Amino acid sequence: MSLRSRLTLLYTSLMGGVLLIFGLLVYGLVSLILMSQVDDRLEDAGRQIVSQLVVTSTNQIDIRPLATYQAPNNLIVQVWSADRVLRLARPANQIEPLDRLAQSTGEVIFTTSGISGIDRLRVLTIPLRTERGPAGTLQIAQNINLVDNTRRSLGSVVILLASTTMLASALAARLTIDRALEPLASVTAIATQITRASDLQRRLPVGDLADDEIGELVQAFNQTLERLEVLFTAQQRFMADVSHDLRTPLTVIKGNAGLLRKMKQIDQELLLEIEREVDRLTRMVEELLLLAQVESGNLPMEMKPVELDTLLLEVVRQMKALAGGSRGIQITEIDQAQVLGDADRLKQVFLNIIGNAVQHTPVGTQIKMALRLSGRQAQVSISDNGPGIPPEDLPHIFERFYRGEKSRKRRSSTSFGLGLSIAYWIVRNHGGTIEVQSLENKGTTFTVWLPLIES
Repeated sequence: MSLRSRLTLLYTSLMGGVLLIFGLLVYGLVSLILMSQVDDRLEDAGRQIVSQLVVTSTNQIDIRPLATYQAPNNLIVQVWSADRVLRLARPANQIEPLDRLAQSTGEVIFTTSGISGIDRLRVLTIPLRTERGPAGTLQIAQNINLVDNTRRSLGSVVILLASTTMLASALAARLTIDRALEPLASVTAIATQITRASDLQRRLPVGDLADDEIGELVQAFNQTLERLEVLFTAQQRFMADVSHDLRTPLTVIKGNAGLLRKMKQIDQELLLEIEREVDRLTRMVEELLLLAQVESGNLPMEMKPVELDTLLLEVVRQMKALAGGSRGIQITEIDQAQVLGDADRLKQVFLNIIGNAVQHTPVGTQIKMALRLSGRQAQVSISDNGPGIPPEDLPHIFERFYRGEKSRKRRSSTSFGLGLSIAYWIVRNHGGTIEVQSLENKGTTFTVWLPLIES
């Protein structure tokens, strides 16, 4: 069943339920009012008749005061003696008991019964008693065929009105729902076209839908398309870069291997070149495998207390050895700080950041680190005075596969656009944040915030 049909059925059912409850209330209220009016007339007549009755010394009813009595409002009146003998009947031809069972109850009671020639009667039975005991029974009745006809007519009107209203509600609901969901059908058609054409640059039209739920859905879908386009473009660019990066070392390796074959002797320089290219391929594969673990959430981390100041000293010693004195790496300020984390992964973060600084800054530049305490967090800043990051690249440097245009021509030591993305993921999963500030031709500063272990 389609959404339109389900909504129409739901709306119609709710409307039908409301009308049914309202109709039953009206029907019951009208029936109660009509029967109450009949009962009031019977009670008034009963009081008048009882006030005129006389009982003899033998406890017999004397009906002479009622000899000329005429029942008002077409009421039927019967007076019975204690031994069930009819003493008075108005009209005179009404000799059958109005309600035989009610006569034996001995209580004032209203009943509804039918008698020969008359469809239905509302009967009031009043036992007549004196101090000497029961003297007889008074029964007064009124034909309630008009009440029954009124109730039947009201019931028919309620059913007809409910049916007509439900039908009209169903039609109105269907038209309203069709009109409300029409933009959704258009959105679905366009989304299907986008999917079939793989055109991630196309967007769904928002138009006048911005303030309703469908408009919010369209905006969310457009944001998803935008995100997919960014990722798809980044992956396409990455694949192009990886293809180039793979082709170059493989070409070098193949060429050098061919030269060694022709020379038929070992050349240390050629072997060293092959070894460098193999190392480059190894780094690429390691970064790709690490990214796959990050994406799947299976990157293992052993969380335990880490002395952050000691870890940074190890990072500086290692990077100084790798830089070989071409760039100055120093710690300008360091405080003692203990955080909960994976020491190897945290070291990887700082190695990635400093490694990027070494790769992208000229020889002779200075790379400075500082570890400070700020409230309940440790602040690690890494600054260089290199060329900086272009403003158009700055918002994207933590995205997967992203590399700025200035880094398209790459050296053998250059990374593959994954290190900062992995660093961002590691810091985030340690409960911290990583920020970057950069000015072209002035330098770049990365700041890593990590929560301290609460003592």
